[in-house]
Amino acid sequence: MVRALVFDFDGLILDTEVPVYQAWAEVYEQHGERLPLEFWTTIVGHGVSTFDAMAELERRVGRNLDREAIRAAHRRREAELVNALPIAPGVLAWHQEAIEMGARLGLASNSSRRWVVGHLERLGLDGWRCIRCAEDVAEAKPAPDLYLSVLQCLGVSASEAVAVEDSAAGVQSARAAGLYVVAVPSTLTANHDLSGADLLLRSLADATLGEVAARVVRNRP
Repeated sequence: MVRALVFDFDGLILDTEVPVYQAWAEVYEQHGERLPLEFWTTIVGHGVSTFDAMAELERRVGRNLDREAIRAAHRRREAELVNALPIAPGVLAWHQEAIEMGARLGLASNSSRRWVVGHLERLGLDGWRCIRCAEDVAEAKPAPDLYLSVLQCLGVSASEAVAVEDSAAGVQSARAAGLYVVAVPSTLTANHDLSGADLLLRSLADATLGEVAARVVRNRP
């Protein structure tokens, strides 16, 4: 029986990874540098400590920059792009179906709580029993800490929960915590190795939560 559904946020509910990259790429271009998309896709799904875009830009140009001004401009551009994004296909249907099934809704994200909750409130996407973000755990994904924390918060065992992820790091995190993992690649994770997931979907609109829950029951010992 599936008693909990745990979503990732970036790249899964909103395809925010593209605007985040685009905003930084534009900053780099303004300083005569290029931030390769090929590189950025390798860090998607990892914690923010994996790559410091500001420090890397300063290293390349060989001088200190006005970090506060650059970060403020980046945030404005990022917000402009993210706020124009639609909720990913199938997310609302799965969210509603979980509520109707009586499954507890959780969210596990490497991003900050301010970022995640701010967007959820803006979108009117509520009903979460537990939200765990970067500042809530010792180690970000691909470590299992976020999922283990969500499971404890929801009061369910890993065998009763389904995770939905878009990145290799997210899949690894959820799998290590023992959850059944559904992978839905985003624009920037299409080339990630998601073979560790139990089920790979092009979109959450390709299956209902009920159909996936039935698979979980069949596959669990």
